[in-house]
Amino acid sequence: MSLDLPRQIVNQAIQGDAFRDGNPTAPFLHLSYDLPAWLGGSHLEIFEGFQVGRLGLLFGLSTLFLFFVIVNGAFKYWINVAKGILGERMLRRMRFDLFSMVLRFTPEALRTVKSSETATIVKDEVEPIGGFIGDAFITPIFLGMQAITALVFIMIQNAWLGLIALAVIAIQFTIIPRLRRELLKLGKQRQLESRELAGRIAEILDGIEVVHVHNTYNWERAEIGQRLFTLFTIRLQIYNRKFFVKSLNNFLAQLTPFFFYAIGGYFALRGTLDIGQLVAVVAAYRELPPPLKELIDWDQQRLDVQVKYDQVTQHFAEERLGPLMLEAGQGTEQDEPLVGPLVGEDIRVAGPHGDMIIEDGAFALDLPTSVALVSNGGAAASLLARIVARRMQEFSGQVRIGERDLAQLPLSVVGRRIAYAGIDPILFPGSIRENLVYGLRSKPLGKLEEEKREMDRRVAEALRTGNPVESISDQWVDYERLGAKDESDLDRILIDFLDRIGMGDTIYLFGLAGRLNPDQDLALAERVVDARHRLRETFQSNGMADLVEPFDPARYNKQATVAENLLFGVPISDEFRGRNLAENNRFRSAIDRADLTDELVRMGVQIAETMTEIFEGLPPGHSLFEQFSFIGAEELKEFEAILRRRGRGEGNLKGEDRTRLLSLPLAYIEARHRLGLLDERMMGRIVEARGLVREVLENSASEGVEFYDPERYCAAAPLRDNLLFGRISYQVANARIRVAEAVAAVVRELNLEQDIERIGLDYQVGTAGRLLSPQERASVSLVRCLVKRPDILVIDGALAPFDEARSQQLVELLLELFEQQSLFMVLPNDRQAGAFDVQLRFRDGKIVTEKTEKTAAQAPRSPGPKPDAPQRITGEVV
Repeated sequence: MSLDLPRQIVNQAIQGDAFRDGNPTAPFLHLSYDLPAWLGGSHLEIFEGFQVGRLGLLFGLSTLFLFFVIVNGAFKYWINVAKGILGERMLRRMRFDLFSMVLRFTPEALRTVKSSETATIVKDEVEPIGGFIGDAFITPIFLGMQAITALVFIMIQNAWLGLIALAVIAIQFTIIPRLRRELLKLGKQRQLESRELAGRIAEILDGIEVVHVHNTYNWERAEIGQRLFTLFTIRLQIYNRKFFVKSLNNFLAQLTPFFFYAIGGYFALRGTLDIGQLVAVVAAYRELPPPLKELIDWDQQRLDVQVKYDQVTQHFAEERLGPLMLEAGQGTEQDEPLVGPLVGEDIRVAGPHGDMIIEDGAFALDLPTSVALVSNGGAAASLLARIVARRMQEFSGQVRIGERDLAQLPLSVVGRRIAYAGIDPILFPGSIRENLVYGLRSKPLGKLEEEKREMDRRVAEALRTGNPVESISDQWVDYERLGAKDESDLDRILIDFLDRIGMGDTIYLFGLAGRLNPDQDLALAERVVDARHRLRETFQSNGMADLVEPFDPARYNKQATVAENLLFGVPISDEFRGRNLAENNRFRSAIDRADLTDELVRMGVQIAETMTEIFEGLPPGHSLFEQFSFIGAEELKEFEAILRRRGRGEGNLKGEDRTRLLSLPLAYIEARHRLGLLDERMMGRIVEARGLVREVLENSASEGVEFYDPERYCAAAPLRDNLLFGRISYQVANARIRVAEAVAAVVRELNLEQDIERIGLDYQVGTAGRLLSPQERASVSLVRCLVKRPDILVIDGALAPFDEARSQQLVELLLELFEQQSLFMVLPNDRQAGAFDVQLRFRDGKIVTEKTEKTAAQAPRSPGPKPDAPQRITGEVV
C-alpha cells in the first residue's frame, strides 16, 4: 500500500485521472474485490468510501500515505526492540555459561589459558555474537520480504524495469560476498592479535615491579609498539578492502536508477509507461537498496560472527582443556564427614620435563589425624598436599576415603569439607570481613525483603536466560556452621579467630583508622564522644595534657596545618583537599573578605625561598623532602621560576603563580616545620577568619567540609581522630606511644575494644589484598579456612611469611584447633614434625609413612571406634 500510494497521488489526485469524466467528486477509501472466474467472477463490495473533491482526494491520499509510514515505522520499532532484547538475553546466557566454565578451571588450566585473555573473551569478544543473535533470524526475513515486496511492485509496474533491478541485485549478491571473504581472514587475525595484546599488557602489569627494578621501560614500550604496529597494518588492510567493496556496492546501487531514468523515460515518451508509474517505480526502488545492502552486510556479519564463535568455542573446548576442567555437576552424594581410612595407591606424578616426582607412591592413614608432609627439598610434599586438597588433577593412581574416591567427590562436598591454604594467599577486593566469610557463602539460606514486582521480573529474566534465580541480597552467610546467632555474634567469632592467630592488634589499629556512620550506629557514636571526654579527663588528671592539643573553636591549634585551622573541619570533597583548596573560589572569597590572602601569599613566598635554598643540590628522595612536604623535588624548578618572575616584578604574582604560592602555607605546621612564620597576631587572625570561612561555605550550601563540634561525632574523620579530637604534640618525646597507651586504656575501660575491632573488619584489602602486608594476607587466608570448620585442613607454605618463632606458635595453635579434625601440613624440615601424629616422607619417589612416638600411647583423636584401616608401620613403605 505504501509503495502504490505515490502512483495514486500523482495519477488520480494531481493529474486528475479520477475526475476525467467530469465528475466533481471521486471515491476515497473505496474498498472492493473482484473474485476470480473460477470462484464465479462476482464483484465483492466491502466499503463504498467517501466522495471527496480533488483537493480532498490529494490530502486524503497523502494522509493515508503518512499513516502507512507511521505503521511501518512502528513495525520496525517493535521488531528492533524485540530483537535487541532477544540479543541481550542470549548474550547474558552465553556469558554466564562461559563464566560457569571458567569456575570449573583447575589451577593447572591457567598454564594453558591466560586469565586476562579469558576475561577479554567473556567481556568483549562475545558482544558481537550476542548482538547478532536477534539479527540471525529476523533480519533475512524482514529485509528479504521488504526487498521482495519492492521488487514485485516494480515488476508489476513494468517487467523490463523489474528485470533490470533483478540483474543488478544478482550481480551484487554474487560479487560482493566473494570480495568480502578476505575481510573475514583479516578480522580473525586482528582478533587474535588484540587478544594477545591484552594478555601481554596484563602480564606486564602483573610484573611491573620487575620492570621498575631492571629499568626495562624501553624494551616493554618497544614490544607493545611492535604489536600495535602489527594491529595497525592489519586494520589498514581491512580498511582498504572494506571501503573498496563498499564503493563498488554503492556504485552498483546507483547504477539501477540510471537505467530507470533512461529506459523508464524512454517508455514514458513512447506512452507505454505513465508518469505516475515511473514515479512509483523510482520511489519503490528507494526502498530496495537499503534492505539489499543490509542483507549483504548481514551475510558478512554472519560469517564474521561464525569465526568469532568458533574462536570462543575453541578457547573453551572440552577437547582442549579436558582434564583441566572439573565436572560441571554438583553431584548427588551425601555430604558426610570425611573421616575413616585415607588410602593412596599407585600415585604417580610427573614433573614438567617428564621426570617422576612421585612414583608408585602409597600411604594409609586413619582420619582424623595430624600429618606432617616433610619435604626432602623437592616438590613431592607440596604435590601430595595438593592432591589431598583436591587442588591437582594431573596425577595417576587413586586416593580413597573409606569407599569414596577423593577425585570423584562432588565439588560441593570438597568445598564444604576440605580447606587449603597455599603459599600465595588469594584475597578478593572488599573488606576483611567479606574475605573471612567467603567460605561460608555456599548457598542462600534465606531471603531478605524485596519488592515483589522487581523480584518477579528478575526471576523471570533469570529463568529465560539460564541464570541463577538466587539474589546476592539474600542471606548467604552460614551462621550455623560457625556457631553464630547473628551478624554481631559472627563478628565476635571472627575477631576471636584473628586474635588467636595474632592479628588482633592489627584489626584494632584498622578500626581506629576506620570510619563510623553515626546515622547507622548512633549509640556507638555517642559512646565515642563520651570516651573523648573521658580521655581528656585522663590526660588532665595524669599530667599528660601537653601530649595532645585539642581542637578548640576559640583557639589556634599549633599542631595542625593552617588549612585545618581555617576550615576547622574535615574535607569530604576533593575540591577542599590538598592544593585544590587554594583554587576553591568559595574558600578564596572567604579569606579575601578576612584580608588574609595577601599575608598567606607572603608566607608562601617565604616558604618557597627557604625551601629552594634548603633543597638546592639535594638529590630527589632525600629525607628533607619528606620532612618539609611543601614542595616535591620535581617542583623546585617551577617555584624557582615563580620567584624569578616575582623578583622582576612581572605581573605582580597574579593568576596561577599566586595560587601556587597560596597553597604552600596552607600545609604549614608551626610546631613541626619551625620556620617562625606564625606569630600570635597571625594565629588570632586565622581564628577570626575561621568563622567567616564556615559562614561562606554554609551559605553556599556546600557539603565539602564537615565541621568539628566538641559534642558531636565527626563522620568524615577516622575513629582515632574522634577519640583524640586534637593533634598529638610534635614537641614531646614518645608522645604517640604514650597517647596510644592512654587511648587503649580508656577503650578497655569503656568496653569499646570489640566495637573498634568490628569497624576494623571493614578495612578494605585492595586488589589481590595489596593493601595488607604479606603476614596479614597469610593470616586472613588462614582464618578464612578456619571459620569454614573443615574436616581436612591442608597447609602448604601458608606460614612462610612468618618468622620461625611465630610459625611454631601457629603450628601449635592449629594442632590444638584441629584436635578432632585432620590437619595436613607441608614442613621444610623435621624441627616441627614431632608434634604431629604421622609423618610422611619422600625418598626416591616413594612415600614413607612414619608414626610419631607419642602416637603409640595416645588415645584415639575422635570418640568411638574408628573404621578398620591398614596399620601404619614406622619406616616402611606402605
